[in-house]
Amino acid sequence: MSDFLLAHLSDPHLGPLPSPRLGELMGKRAIGYFNWTRNRIGRHAPHVLDAIVADIKAQQPQHVAVTGDLVNIALPQEFAMARSWLHTVGPPHDVTLVPGNHDAYVPATRNMFLRAWADYLTADGASSVTFPFLRRRGPLALIGVSTAVPTAPLLATGKLGNTQLNALGKLLSDLARERDLFRVLLIHHPLQSLRPARYKRLIDADQVSALIRRHGVDLILHGHDHRHALTWIEGPANQKIPSLGVPSASAVAHGRSEPASYNLIRVSREAETWHCEVTVRGFTSRSHTIGEIGRRRLM
Repeated sequence: MSDFLLAHLSDPHLGPLPSPRLGELMGKRAIGYFNWTRNRIGRHAPHVLDAIVADIKAQQPQHVAVTGDLVNIALPQEFAMARSWLHTVGPPHDVTLVPGNHDAYVPATRNMFLRAWADYLTADGASSVTFPFLRRRGPLALIGVSTAVPTAPLLATGKLGNTQLNALGKLLSDLARERDLFRVLLIHHPLQSLRPARYKRLIDADQVSALIRRHGVDLILHGHDHRHALTWIEGPANQKIPSLGVPSASAVAHGRSEPASYNLIRVSREAETWHCEVTVRGFTSRSHTIGEIGRRRLM
């Protein structure tokens, strides 16, 4: 089979932030707005994100995966902005999205992403959004889950919940019988963080990990931590499954966080063996242009 090229970016945190009405700045949003105006506005830049998207297009991947946090404090106007941005990345058939915690920041707009971005979240052949969802692109089975739930101020935790966990177990069990599929799990919160913090964790990570240990996937892609990450998750029969994280796609160089980058993942198959190589492209703290940062064969 020919190679399949998948690009993965995350956490664009689209700006500039629309001007909120006074009534919208209550509770958690007030804290988030203060954080944006005092800190985040200097760490995320639209021109950086534009450069990342342009570089992705120059690499001509067959598909793009986006692992959440398109918006910042979930103002209604942000969701329309994010939809316009998604169209610059590609049409819904060529881009698969899962939401992040900022996309369900407060209860008032917790489901707005379901309406605004539905065609980027919908399973093949489905008429509405449900999680988990399945999209097949070439040899890839893209499995999307949602960890996006509103949380109290100063918390950024995520959760699938029992309904989604049960459905995910059935889906993974069904896919395990199809040996010609390379299964990619898209999730915003990492199952294992290189910098674990209880206020940012995936609450039911142990349950998700148990499903993977039982049924397996081939690759996990996540965001949330705004940093390069490669961890290994236990799969069936002592298999080690790579889990890749990536910095924010709009993070400026010389900021507190790692500069913007994305993963370019090449999948191929020889006889009965899958091969997967990741190339990381983006900015470095010493460069204002995008280039190759590193390359690694995962399997």
